[in-house]
Amino acid sequence: LDRSPMGVVGRISRLAQLLQVELEPIFATHGVNGGEFDVLASLRRAGRPYRLIPTELSKALMVTSGGMTKRLAALEGRGLIRREPDPNDGRSTAVTLTREGQRLVEAILPQHVANEQRLLGELSNEERAQLAGLLEALAVSLGDEAGARLRGAAPARRRRG
Repeated sequence: LDRSPMGVVGRISRLAQLLQVELEPIFATHGVNGGEFDVLASLRRAGRPYRLIPTELSKALMVTSGGMTKRLAALEGRGLIRREPDPNDGRSTAVTLTREGQRLVEAILPQHVANEQRLLGELSNEERAQLAGLLEALAVSLGDEAGARLRGAAPARRRRG
């Protein structure tokens, strides 16, 4: 029985937990959690007018529609986003980053990036690139549509066996 997959999956799971513990405090000092920051950062990355529809956000962040609705309600309640009719499709709702949301993302980003640099500080640039490529390949092989879109490929089918 080949137990090597258990070591790989176990390490990935443990790293996810460790990273969560290391990343959350920066978000918390600004009154948001990591999931909420992901929404704000996604809207910021979309470029002006910093607007996306909830379905795009859900797919990009791999969150259920119910989970996204909860995040959006919390962010809207704090004035960081607003939901309004989509100017391109009146049947749909668009989510737009408010000025306050923009200010918050801009305040968090330098701290967040510095923290990520610290977390990866023991890895060379070559090792980081190699790790990123391996993780992307694994994510895409498991059907991660967001990962496939990042590299411009169609999502891979899940391998059997």
